[in-house]
Amino acid sequence: MAKMTEYAIMVEPLSEADGGGWLATVPALPGCMGDGDTPEAALADAEAAIVEWQDAAKQLGRKTPGPDALGQWRQRVPRSLHEKLKHVAAREGVSLNAYVANVLAEAVGKAA
Repeated sequence: MAKMTEYAIMVEPLSEADGGGWLATVPALPGCMGDGDTPEAALADAEAAIVEWQDAAKQLGRKTPGPDALGQWRQRVPRSLHEKLKHVAAREGVSLNAYVANVLAEAVGKAA
């Protein structure tokens, strides 16, 4: 599986009129996005675009917003859910916060 980023990525389906497939956008980085035939491919493309976006900003002498630039909230969950999420995040090699942000972004993209 692709390495997940600390940035929230919104993954949503594209309409057939727009060519179908999936679009992944990075709200904290204006214009940063990726696409693909599957949600996973769009996510991987967006993760590569984050690196390119950061490189371009550096070359232009612009600051890169941090992954937490959009805000935060605290959510209490049952201990068993926290443990499950923590184990999956560790298996994926990312922080719990990054994993949950990606899961939420994918869910919101599917619901849109």
